[in-house]
Amino acid sequence: MKIEIISCLKDNYSYLIIDEKNKNACVVDPSEAQPIINYLDKNNIQLTFILNTHHHYDHVGGNSELKKKYNAKVVGYIYDTKRIPDIDIIVKDGEIWSKNNFKAKIIHIPGHTLGHICFHFFNEKNIFTGDTLFSLGCGKIFEGTYLQMHKSLNFFKSLPLDTKVYCGHEYTLQNSKFCIKYDPDNKNLKNKIINIKKNLKNNLPTIPSSIKDELECNIFLRSDNLGVQSNLNLNNNNSLKTFSKLRDLKDNF
Repeated sequence: MKIEIISCLKDNYSYLIIDEKNKNACVVDPSEAQPIINYLDKNNIQLTFILNTHHHYDHVGGNSELKKKYNAKVVGYIYDTKRIPDIDIIVKDGEIWSKNNFKAKIIHIPGHTLGHICFHFFNEKNIFTGDTLFSLGCGKIFEGTYLQMHKSLNFFKSLPLDTKVYCGHEYTLQNSKFCIKYDPDNKNLKNKIINIKKNLKNNLPTIPSSIKDELECNIFLRSDNLGVQSNLNLNNNNSLKTFSKLRDLKDNF
């Protein structure tokens, strides 16, 4: 499988998961249709499925046009059947969604929204995290609770370290500024920031990240780190309270 990163809107990423042998593809979170259409038609690829991590418009805005043009089926979570446009296939937490040569485990990761899911293509070690886990960050909590988001983020710690993380936005540089403020002695983070700036200078995406990088550098996955807690003047070794304070600080950063 080949993954093509498609820039959409201002800073969104949509992803084409391409079966090169059979010349068909899934698209994850099509913010808008035209950039997807341009790539598919140029490369003579048929779109068969549209995978939505959540219902926000900047992740489903291209659904209707793409479905109409390619007769693609829209896949979304059971909680969002009335919120995801043109949904055809309803999936549940823990389900293995398997069609053609595409196979992914559905993981419910509430917090950003109550119906947010990720698609874990476990055979290829690729995970599409929408707006829950960003490179060096996490999504704002719009519908869920701090506890839900904290639990959702902790799920990612269980994945193989070489799993590639494909998130919904190019927020990495701004996220890195927040991380380094409250984790200033993190050598892995300092090295990652050098690579981030190099990529952006060359007009390259900072995505994908990896689970290894996120565990080492993403402060929202390091809320149990005593150094991070000390930098926040929290010495109670409470990961949830540390995460909650970080999320509040990031909202006003």
